[in-house]
Amino acid sequence: MKSKSLAFWLLGVVATVAIAAQIAPPIRGDWTAEQVTKNVYVIHGPLGNPSPENQGFMNNPAFVVGPEGVVVIDPGGTVQTGHLLMKHLKATTDKPVVAVIDTHIHGDHWLGNQAVREAYPEVPIYGHPRLVSRVKAGADVEWLSLMHEMTHKASEGTVAIPPEKEIKDGDRLSLAGLTFEVMHVDKSHTDSDLMLYIPELETVFTGDNVGNNRILRIDQGSFKGNMDAIAKLLELPAKTFVPGHGRSGGREVPENYLKYMQTVYKEVEAAFEEGKPDYEVRPTLMPKLSAWKDWDGFGDTVGGHINTSYLEIEAAAF
Repeated sequence: MKSKSLAFWLLGVVATVAIAAQIAPPIRGDWTAEQVTKNVYVIHGPLGNPSPENQGFMNNPAFVVGPEGVVVIDPGGTVQTGHLLMKHLKATTDKPVVAVIDTHIHGDHWLGNQAVREAYPEVPIYGHPRLVSRVKAGADVEWLSLMHEMTHKASEGTVAIPPEKEIKDGDRLSLAGLTFEVMHVDKSHTDSDLMLYIPELETVFTGDNVGNNRILRIDQGSFKGNMDAIAKLLELPAKTFVPGHGRSGGREVPENYLKYMQTVYKEVEAAFEEGKPDYEVRPTLMPKLSAWKDWDGFGDTVGGHINTSYLEIEAAAF
């Protein structure tokens, strides 16, 4: 009997070690949850794409503390990032998490849902209907695989837990004793982007429609639609803007990103009207983008922005 008990104990140890080996280490670094305005906390992540160095942490996980609980927004791209967020959340407040909102389809914003669900198994997770449907069609597998590959397995242990509650443009959610006004432009950074305005806190979460010191790709979206989305944000009487990547700030954050996009669009439009192909835009455009040339992603992204805006201008002309 003793030998059997010892054998079972050893099997348990081996199984525990095997499970532990499949979970990557916690996020490195001395990260803090910064209070960007009253009751709004953001962990401003590193800039860049997922990598072994940043361990897949490269967005702005955030939480909002209301009178009746906490709302988490974009908890990150790995369970490790989600654990980082939850550690700071629990150190800030003992109020329960009552909701999670994912701003769009890109996995670096929502794969951290797992960590919130570990602590609050029944918490509802909100997202745009296109996010929900695409995950059901297999986007979860694609994002997990991509994150695993790009981080060299630093995201191991992450399980995709997507949103199941659908929200759309014009919805007003009452969560944690606060109001969350939902905005969506059909196509902007992607076609699933949500922007969130909290009037009581005069705060906007822009999602990846806005970057600060980071130029963002346009996937499944629209260059002009992205500009329209930012213009919509700037109509609000908000004072604090939390971008998808880069530091939070005042109105200058969306204004600066919009100015970049308008500069690209205007130059491309002029080239199109002159009958020039898109590859002839760069020589005249690049000197006008000097204010953004040192932003992360600029060199890798501006060419795609030229091409995307050119195709949209061309399509609108016919």
